[in-house]
Amino acid sequence: MAGRARPITLVGTPVLHRPCRPVEEFDAALRELADDMFASMYEAEGVGLAANQIGVDLCVFVYDCPDEDGERRKGAVVNPVLELPTLENRRLDDDEEGCLSVPGPHARVARPDQATVYGFDVTGTPISVEGTGPLARCLQHETDHLEGKLYIDRLSARARKKVLKEYEALRAESGALPG
Repeated sequence: MAGRARPITLVGTPVLHRPCRPVEEFDAALRELADDMFASMYEAEGVGLAANQIGVDLCVFVYDCPDEDGERRKGAVVNPVLELPTLENRRLDDDEEGCLSVPGPHARVARPDQATVYGFDVTGTPISVEGTGPLARCLQHETDHLEGKLYIDRLSARARKKVLKEYEALRAESGALPG
């Protein structure tokens, strides 16, 4: 696959905690960014990756994730707009969620089991991606990233603290923290 894997940006890095800028140019640099994002996502063994997770402040994410039927779906979405079912048609899926930018711990996050994202592909062609099951979760998770939110921001204060404590313990154990 084309593209080079870049380091994953970790929780606490400012670019992860603020909304990203919209993409204005659909050029070779954007296609190269998407290729690098796919390479980074695969190297980190993820199913989705937002540009700010590799330190780039642009509204684009990539995904390679199954829907509820197990069919793998793959693509890139630029300037996504998320649409969720209306409250009367919404069913929540309370499943475990993790994040490449908070490596290690997982927590239960209730999200709608269906989602649609409208946006553009890397050439500027309008697209829509409808997701169910894991893909619906992925579309919501990655769109959150581009708005400056991590999955831990959707947790209770107690659950968030527990996840961050586990994350810090894993980092210290692996020698990633200064001693």
